[in-house]
Amino acid sequence: MATGERVGAPFLWPAEARLAALLPDLLVFRKPRGSEPELVTSQGVLLGVHVTGFTALMDRVSLTCQSEHDMDKLAHIFSYYISDIVEHVLCFGGDILNITGNVLLALWTVEQNQLSDIITLVAKCSLEIQEKFGIYHTREGQDLQLKIGLSAGRISQVVVGDEQRQYLLVTGQDVDDVQLAHHLAQANEIVLSWNCWKLCEQYMFEVEILRENEAVKLRDMRTIDPFDFDEHFDKCLKYLPHYETSADILRSALELDPDSALEKTLRKHIMKTLLKKIDEGQPMEYISEFRTVTMVLVSLEFHKTAWMLHFCHLIQEAALYISTVIETGGGQLIQIFMIEKGCMFLCVFGLPGDKKPDECAHALESSFSIFRFCWENLAEIKLVSISITNGPVFCGMVGAVARHEYTVIGPKVSLVSRMITAYPGLVSCDEVTYLRSMLPAYNFKKLPEKMMKNISNPGNMYEYLGHRRCIMFGKRHLDRERNKNHPLLDRVEELEAFRMAQQRCLHQKKGQAVLYEGGKGYGKSQLLAEINFLAQKEGHRVLPLKLKEADSKQRFYAIQTLMAIFFEIDTCPACYRQECLHKQLHGMVEEPLHCLFNDLFFVKFPLSFKVSHMDDLARQRKIKACFFQVLQEAVRETSLIFLIDEAQFMDAASWEFLGTLLSGVPIIVVMTLMPTFTLCGWAQRFLQSPQAVLVPISKLTVNSLLRVACWELRVVSIPQELQIYFLHRCFGNPLYCEVLCQDLLSKDALLFHDLQKEEEENSKWEALSATAMKSTMYSISPASSEEDQELDVCTVKDDVNLDTVLLPPLLKEIAVNQLDQLSPEEQLLIKCAAVIGHSFHIGLLQHLLPGWDKHKLLKVLGALVDIHVLRWCSKSQELPAEPVLEPSSVKVIEQTKERKKKSDAGYPLRLQEELSLPQSEVLEFGVPLLREAAWELWPKAQQIALHLECACFLQDLACRCGSCHGGDFVPFHRFATCSTKSSSGTSRFCNYRNTGSVLTRVVTDKLQLPSPQDSFQFWTTPSRSQEAFPSEHCRTEEEFLDQVNRKLTQSSPEKNLLTMKPCHCEETLKLVLSPLTQHCLVIGETPCAFYYLLEAAAASLDLSDNYMAFFYLRKASSLLGQPSAFSFLKKHKVKISQFEEATFCHLRSEVCFNMGQITLAKKLARQALRLLKRNFPWTWLGVLFQTFLEKYWHSWSLSQPPNNPSENSKKKLAVLLQQAHCLSLLWRLYNLEATASSRRSACLAALMQKNSAEEFAHEAQVVSTYVALSQFSQNMGDREKWLHCEQMAIQKSSLCWFSREGLLATAQLMQALAYTKLCLGHLEFSIKLGFQAQKICRHLKKPALESLVLSVLFRSAFLKKRFDLCVRVLESQWALMSQGHDVLGLACFYSACLDLLLYGKGLLCRPFGECLRFIQHYEHSCVLTSQSNVMLGVHSSLAMWFAQDSQWKLFEHHLSRARQLVKRTNASLFGSHGFVRFLECHVLMLQKMPESVFMHIPPETHSQTLKYFKEFFSRCVTCPVYHQWVSELKAAVMRHGKRESRSLTSIISPFDTCLTRIWIEGEFLEENNSFEGN
Repeated sequence: MATGERVGAPFLWPAEARLAALLPDLLVFRKPRGSEPELVTSQGVLLGVHVTGFTALMDRVSLTCQSEHDMDKLAHIFSYYISDIVEHVLCFGGDILNITGNVLLALWTVEQNQLSDIITLVAKCSLEIQEKFGIYHTREGQDLQLKIGLSAGRISQVVVGDEQRQYLLVTGQDVDDVQLAHHLAQANEIVLSWNCWKLCEQYMFEVEILRENEAVKLRDMRTIDPFDFDEHFDKCLKYLPHYETSADILRSALELDPDSALEKTLRKHIMKTLLKKIDEGQPMEYISEFRTVTMVLVSLEFHKTAWMLHFCHLIQEAALYISTVIETGGGQLIQIFMIEKGCMFLCVFGLPGDKKPDECAHALESSFSIFRFCWENLAEIKLVSISITNGPVFCGMVGAVARHEYTVIGPKVSLVSRMITAYPGLVSCDEVTYLRSMLPAYNFKKLPEKMMKNISNPGNMYEYLGHRRCIMFGKRHLDRERNKNHPLLDRVEELEAFRMAQQRCLHQKKGQAVLYEGGKGYGKSQLLAEINFLAQKEGHRVLPLKLKEADSKQRFYAIQTLMAIFFEIDTCPACYRQECLHKQLHGMVEEPLHCLFNDLFFVKFPLSFKVSHMDDLARQRKIKACFFQVLQEAVRETSLIFLIDEAQFMDAASWEFLGTLLSGVPIIVVMTLMPTFTLCGWAQRFLQSPQAVLVPISKLTVNSLLRVACWELRVVSIPQELQIYFLHRCFGNPLYCEVLCQDLLSKDALLFHDLQKEEEENSKWEALSATAMKSTMYSISPASSEEDQELDVCTVKDDVNLDTVLLPPLLKEIAVNQLDQLSPEEQLLIKCAAVIGHSFHIGLLQHLLPGWDKHKLLKVLGALVDIHVLRWCSKSQELPAEPVLEPSSVKVIEQTKERKKKSDAGYPLRLQEELSLPQSEVLEFGVPLLREAAWELWPKAQQIALHLECACFLQDLACRCGSCHGGDFVPFHRFATCSTKSSSGTSRFCNYRNTGSVLTRVVTDKLQLPSPQDSFQFWTTPSRSQEAFPSEHCRTEEEFLDQVNRKLTQSSPEKNLLTMKPCHCEETLKLVLSPLTQHCLVIGETPCAFYYLLEAAAASLDLSDNYMAFFYLRKASSLLGQPSAFSFLKKHKVKISQFEEATFCHLRSEVCFNMGQITLAKKLARQALRLLKRNFPWTWLGVLFQTFLEKYWHSWSLSQPPNNPSENSKKKLAVLLQQAHCLSLLWRLYNLEATASSRRSACLAALMQKNSAEEFAHEAQVVSTYVALSQFSQNMGDREKWLHCEQMAIQKSSLCWFSREGLLATAQLMQALAYTKLCLGHLEFSIKLGFQAQKICRHLKKPALESLVLSVLFRSAFLKKRFDLCVRVLESQWALMSQGHDVLGLACFYSACLDLLLYGKGLLCRPFGECLRFIQHYEHSCVLTSQSNVMLGVHSSLAMWFAQDSQWKLFEHHLSRARQLVKRTNASLFGSHGFVRFLECHVLMLQKMPESVFMHIPPETHSQTLKYFKEFFSRCVTCPVYHQWVSELKAAVMRHGKRESRSLTSIISPFDTCLTRIWIEGEFLEENNSFEGN
């Protein structure tokens, strides 16, 4: 039961049954007794089962465990093992008295004349237990074995405690006998006490005498006919009135009728925090947790002379005092159990609901108080021993359904019991308790090391000596020192408050106090360190002091220590202290009064007559008067500043003194406070005084927090997933950020890369982490500005899952403290929400909360929102990449799953209700670390059960949104993988079927990969009628634009395309797909995780988020394992279909393309095609042959009727779509290279794409394909094919039904038409098309396509000289670019900015320095080195800019870079534009050649320049918009060749560029219509 291996109490059990399951029948059926302890004696047989090897197993695990969850193994093993034994004992009619540590004690209560029969029954039970469970082999190599002892005779029972809390004790000689019996037994043996042996039917047993008059070992029972034993069993049942014959229930106590009196009695025997959870109706498996606690074990040994009843009264007295003291300190007395010479009390601090700060200190102080009480007040006490340990344990239910107990399991539980024996008569503690108590070292004494059984490394041990008086000296400095390299962030207002206090103190001549209030870790001490530095720099005298909690208990301690620092006696040796103090007081305090300071400063001035006649009150007043006098004298020379850190620990007398001091002495007091502490009355008055200012310390902003993270990691940038990791866990708290950074470094979870190292193309996908990181924006500046500083970036290792990285112990303790301040129902809600993720939908949350209705859920949520533990989600997130979204994001698919069983028929309807709720239905955590700490509290098996439930709930939503008509992000993904999942869909969940968890049993059939039967409408049914366009084809671009305009401006909302529901696929990705992959990974369902990781990567690429696509694909790679060096040895860890492997290759190829990894992208695209049975040739001969086949042999497919996407053909359609995507990617890859072979390969890929597309029945895909082919043909300079493909796209578009897919194809076509009209010189028409395309893109949320549209729109406006429009377009583009990490898009943007700077008549979008810095930072990145067309324009524009400033050296540098690029460009718009800029530079260079300004590049002759012009006209035939302009430039060069330098000078000058001159003189683009007919 500890980890979900045994079912908890069913939710519908009545309260009495849930209570009875926690208690023995001895209590449940006990007659009411009086309030005083009453000894009740009865006859019975005791069975003691001792599990050996468990302590050694815990020790072995504790030596190797890396986290608290490694101890989940222990809880799982012990609970699984002990539950079988419990059930077996119950089957034989036994009553489980308790499960203490690794010992189970059971009782059969009968009459004396029935003892012999029951002994036979218990012996048979013991033999069967040894036979079935006698040895348990563990994977850790440590076997668990059983030692069993039996005793029989008089059993005494007594209940101790008060009306609030009671405990059952079973005592007597026979209890000692059963303990002796199982101690005498060896592993797998059964030993009977001597009295038991005398009372039994001895002839039935084969025994061996161990010790005369002490014990016998039972070997076996003599052969008895099984039927005879059945009769004997039935006979014994008559002696057991409470035996339950039902095999399902096992205990009649669970079927009692409701009885309020019984319930009230039973409740006294159960802890309060556990009672609250039972009252709340929480299932038993929800109660168990893993957490760090502090255990106190109190052992009392009594003199044997005491009578039994008197002995019980002593235990009663001790129990009452112990429980009172422990509960006052925040702990619980959970068990009292008897030992041979006395009894033991097990107390635990930090159980669920009880966690308090400083629990170790409270445990030590409580223990010392108990220690003194027992020695002083218990008359018959012989020895008191107390041991304290702190560490992670399992706290929860152990046992079977019918009988279980709340207990703690862990290595520190074993250690605390061993310490009692090793260090008797002391209050001892382990080293962890000593360190975490934060108490002064002089309160402890180190103990000698001692050997402890089955504990190999107990560590250092200490004796706690009690609280002693602290010594003030040596506390001068603040804990935190100012960091010289890192400035103080976001503390301008706080420092201004200090400055204002200085001004007020100067003007008013009165003291001033500034109190900074902030939570733990908000940087209060760092702020004081900064003020300390600033004040000393200005010449002020600063007295710093750091207080601790113990200081608050000493009167006048803070002022005493501050004055010791003032007199400079805090650090001088004790022998010189009096002399030093005398010098300081001389001239300011009368000599006879020096002796006033003897006790205060530990000095020995002679007692004067004057002082000897003062009483204590007069002396205190005189001391304060002397301090006033001394300080008043001091401030006349230099100003004084008191810095007091942790002022909430200041004593009341010191608060009083400071309040009086400020009114009379002009000093400044700066303090820090924790907001959660309740201050004393004098402190409250101090805060309300006019001289005091309370300044709350705010959290750090997002950018500042990330800057802190970079400083701690010593990098200049961190990846997106690491930013989310820090933001979700820190919430602006710098301490949390620092601790998390150190934790990641200690766990070796990060890889570091040199930012300045020039990027190279990688041949392996596994080596791309740094490149992916460098392809994103760097918004965080270096920690220092040193020129020789190494600039590093970090990435997360592939095998590290940040979502499951455990919190450091310090931070987890802080978060668990916060969690335990909530009510039980709030805690349960937080723990369930933590499983879902940082943000969660309340529909899914209610799904995880058993028995909660909507009203109760909203009530508890409202309470948590009110105290800011949770908050409603909104779009205004500080980091756009955070997976926190508005709730309307998740749209329900119209059709629910047909395969749902009738028992789950209401599920889809409820799903629709839950996820179609208004915006206030998604919440996120509002307190740092709470979600992570709450998630870690769950036992592993329960975690898996809850994650499985979440996954089953979310899988129905893991598809495109409703406005996209559903379907997979990888088209027809579920159809292509159906063969894989049909064979393993259900069987892979067999691991969960028999776990017993209620939650798990309900959902084991649910989580399977989506099946073809769960089909959505996909592309077969349009969302509107196919009246999108009239039946006739559009023949011209004008007709097409008119048709689209009419459709977009329909008055009817049903027909207006832009009133369609907006796309919510981005929200689906972040609220459904991303969490779903995490849930699958946690439950170990790797095939499902791989499936949804592919979906998430495809969705990210669809949303133009290349980095997140890489992130998901990297996770998928880690699931498959490391690839083999030999392809024939390749074997994935996860079984995936060939289609999924091909999709995996294709998605990685696309990511590589976006990252500039061209070689690897081609390799992966080819690999994907091979897996899709569409090989792409490697050699030029193969390319020629394949081209012939595609042109002629494949042409028959054009005459075939299109396939309908029926059930049987959708798998083929999925393959065709993937083929088309791969081929499209291939021609784009080959198109980046200018070689003849690359050109042939690109042409073949484009042809193969067209042939694949024509096999679809989906017109939108066909249109998209023709649009892509037209762009390809334009880039290749094939004018005829370019315009033909465009015309085909226009004609096909009229067949598109207007779905979102069709609208996207329309937007792509309009962008292509705008591009075409720009290339042809039809600028006005291009601008119209561009605006319409942008409107559609914005509605569709397609940032990549919108950015491309804006680039075309800018060029058209630029060539029309509409510079105001250019600026607006660039502003829109910047808003788009700044949201993501698109380096190529930014390069295009900055290229446009440079054009505007050069030719825009003074208009400015971004400053030149920013453009230059971007280029210098990224020019060597693989993304830009692969984009020759863009970079040619960038370098040429930079050369022109530097020429205007006569910076000829920089001009030469960028011109030489442009020369290297010019041969690698094509006829695309960017390539042609860059070529024109390059030609301008050459014309300028020819002009300046006679002046000999060029020193580093070889001079160019006009004939060499003319070759470039010839190359331009031959290459850029499909971009005639620039032809006349280039012709003018060529004419200028030719005149220069004829020595007509004067004409050249009149055309161009360094400060009046060629284009501007031509516009002024010729206005050729507006007047010349030679291209309109084209």
